[in-house]
Amino acid sequence: MENIPVVKLGIIAVSRDCFPIALSEKRRGAVKAACDKKGLDVYEAKTTVENEKDALAAVEEVKKAGVNALVVFLGNFGPETPETLIAQHFDGPVMYAAAAEGDGDLIDGRGDAFCGVLNLSYNLGMRHLKAWIPSYPVGTADDVAQMISEFVPIARTILGLAGLKIISFGPRPQDFFACNAPIKGLYEIGVEIEENSELDLLVAYRAHEGDKRIPDVCKDMASEMGEGKYYSDLLERMAQFELTLLDWAEEHKGARKYVAFADKCWPAFPKEFGFEPCYVNSRLVSRGIPVSCEVDIYGALSEYIGMCASADTVTLLDINNSVPKSMYDAEIAGKTDYKLTDTFMGFHCGNTPSGKMCSNRAIKYQLIQHRTLEPAGSDPDFTRGTLEGNIAAGDITFYRLQCDSEGVLRSYIAEGEILDVDCKSFGGIATFAIPEMGRFYRHVLIQKGFPHHGAVAFHHVGKTLYEVFKLLGVEDIGFNRAAGDRYPTENPFE
Repeated sequence: MENIPVVKLGIIAVSRDCFPIALSEKRRGAVKAACDKKGLDVYEAKTTVENEKDALAAVEEVKKAGVNALVVFLGNFGPETPETLIAQHFDGPVMYAAAAEGDGDLIDGRGDAFCGVLNLSYNLGMRHLKAWIPSYPVGTADDVAQMISEFVPIARTILGLAGLKIISFGPRPQDFFACNAPIKGLYEIGVEIEENSELDLLVAYRAHEGDKRIPDVCKDMASEMGEGKYYSDLLERMAQFELTLLDWAEEHKGARKYVAFADKCWPAFPKEFGFEPCYVNSRLVSRGIPVSCEVDIYGALSEYIGMCASADTVTLLDINNSVPKSMYDAEIAGKTDYKLTDTFMGFHCGNTPSGKMCSNRAIKYQLIQHRTLEPAGSDPDFTRGTLEGNIAAGDITFYRLQCDSEGVLRSYIAEGEILDVDCKSFGGIATFAIPEMGRFYRHVLIQKGFPHHGAVAFHHVGKTLYEVFKLLGVEDIGFNRAAGDRYPTENPFE
């Protein structure tokens, strides 16, 4: 996962000058010790901030230490202006937390940080500064260390987006305009984009013919899949394409550190390139480089967010088809508490990382495109290259960040699981179960005009994603409401 940031934490203590500075420093040391016990590497700034000059000095100290994500700790009430100037001058994500009482007497040992957080939040608002404040930001050293551990994936995601460039190739296929969205939303959250044509990609691909690295990539592909799970005559073409994308990423990332791709994969691609790109896409996303299908720019963005949040690979799937009642009755009913309408199948042609699939996965061909692009009754040729099979059971978070047609960023998050059910179908596919999915489908996905693509993280990371979306300024964050909790558009008489 070389394409996501490594978080280097730092902690700065602040102290209001009418409170003992030693109290704040003592409590900072206790937080540092609690972080050490949790295995959190946190740089402890020696500068304690009481005034504006201290704030500048403390920020300079942590920058020199290589800190890219900062904890500002109110060991006592805290100085409102200096403690907010820290966030203004630090170039990276910042969280604030405060000390609870209980480690001394309530005369000389009382810090009043519980009160100080209120003034802190007011000053952050006046300066239009964004910082992460935990759901309950006041606690013991162990409590604050836990808050800091929750800050790590949030900080990693914010840092990743600040350094991300999305590279796209080609306009969306006809009738897939749902994947289109204004790029205005990207710029609003600090993400760069480079848009290219399919022809640019084809020219670059042809320039890699005979690349000396191709044999090694072919060996790696064969090793990954195992004998009998791939087309030997196809490996060279796919390896050539993989190198094309990797080189393009390095040559075009420019001033950015991280990249994601949104590529056009049909209808012209397979015939002109000689294969389907799905398996190559799966290999790149396994390494932390999302490659979304059908030029889904916000799909690529969503995938990248999920990678940073989970520190693991992800996938992008169609919210595709309902589960047949016969299959539900045979495989799900009585074994779980899920209703039929809680389930659905997520599918794509074959872009899911092999490490997230069942052992029966193999490189196959795209059945739908074979029907339309190759002669009837013929053996598959250039429509080969999909990675197919059931996706492995386990926890998931289904989510997306999208800019709607009016330029407004919207999102949704729903936690659930992939069930251990053989889908008995083609493509990379899984049976998903999300509590109250039927209502979520109607009153969030349909009601708010989300496209058919959803990103999948292979962990429960809803809490992290929710906090990230809030920090990005996304006001509309949909989620699957529990039974009895009505959506605004839900008919109360049903």
